[in-house]
Amino acid sequence: MEQSALSGRALSVTELTAAIKDLLEGSFGPIVLEGEISNYRPSSTGHLYFTLKDAGAAISAVMFKGSSRTLTFTPKDGMLVRVSGRISVYPQRGSYQIIADTMSAAGAGAILQLLEERKQKLAAEGLFNADTKRPLPPFPRTVGVVTSPTGAALRDILQIIRRRSPCTSVIVFPCPVQGEHAGAGIAAMIRAANRYRTADVLIVGRGGGSLEDLLPFSDEAVVRAVAASQIPVISAVGHEIDWALSDFAADVRAPTPSAAAELATPLQAQLVQDIGGMADTLLHAVQAKIAAVRTRLSVFTPESLEFRFRAIEQPLLLRFDSAKEALLANMQQTTQLLRLRVQTAENALHAADPHAILQRGYSVVTDTQTGRIVKSWQDVRPQSNIRIQTAAGSIAASVTDACPDAKELPHEEN
Repeated sequence: MEQSALSGRALSVTELTAAIKDLLEGSFGPIVLEGEISNYRPSSTGHLYFTLKDAGAAISAVMFKGSSRTLTFTPKDGMLVRVSGRISVYPQRGSYQIIADTMSAAGAGAILQLLEERKQKLAAEGLFNADTKRPLPPFPRTVGVVTSPTGAALRDILQIIRRRSPCTSVIVFPCPVQGEHAGAGIAAMIRAANRYRTADVLIVGRGGGSLEDLLPFSDEAVVRAVAASQIPVISAVGHEIDWALSDFAADVRAPTPSAAAELATPLQAQLVQDIGGMADTLLHAVQAKIAAVRTRLSVFTPESLEFRFRAIEQPLLLRFDSAKEALLANMQQTTQLLRLRVQTAENALHAADPHAILQRGYSVVTDTQTGRIVKSWQDVRPQSNIRIQTAAGSIAASVTDACPDAKELPHEEN
């Protein structure tokens, strides 16, 4: 449509868009663009939708299923690629785009290169070490959420926590999750939660977006705040295919904010069911124990108890009787031995008694002059006066003769 035909009258949007379409598509033939992939969105039909960008501008791009089959690699956000195709205007949206026929990798994108360098630096400092990861509390009383207060991610988290664990409190630490100053805000909220110990576990994240949208969660200040947090942190950035450096520093990575809410809180209904099951198990165990005890006690009737008592008592009584008899026998034996010893001593003492000797007819002869007992014939002289002690009295006599042998001495006549 010529420019003169467009001037001087009111145009419809369709007419203007058609004119722009003819101008752009007619002015540009096949072109080659080099840029960084952003907001990559493959569709279920096989078409690829993405944005090509550099430091100064961005353009929408689409690669249809027939052309995407020729790719030898999987496109990703942040990848630097070279695309050949043609410019096209999409009237329904009033936008222009490039329809890509071919795509080849042109090297690592600036964002990916920056993230890789930052990742290596922080990993070298030990911020991603697995041995520093802490387990999540099984029954948190309060869950802290560091995210945008107006985002869909927060609504999903609140809904899931309310459904799973109604008694769990939620504290929202509001902060921007996109833009130049978002990283500083996120890090400040993480530090504030730790300063006041207001939560038992922290969820740090946002919903899905392009690689540029998720960059604040790869900010060095955010990663350091997550690694230094005394409260266990769940990183929930974007969707399952998205990632950020905070994922590596966090104690647990969740594929989505909804999954983070499920990881942070126990399912109360399941807990009640588990506790009920354990209660039933405990009750059955106690009942089984009681039944077993009753079975054992059933055999203890008065008759059986008496029999058991007698069975225990009889051997003890036998041992007691045996011990008593042995003690008595030992005492009798000892008494007899002592009596024999006393009798022997008594006999010896009686045999040594001088009076007993005199009773048997013996006498004790003493010299009346010296008072010595006469033991030999040499102890006296003729005409010596002696005294003869008998059992019944004493006799005074005079020695007429003494001789050494036992021959009969002569008798004197009166």
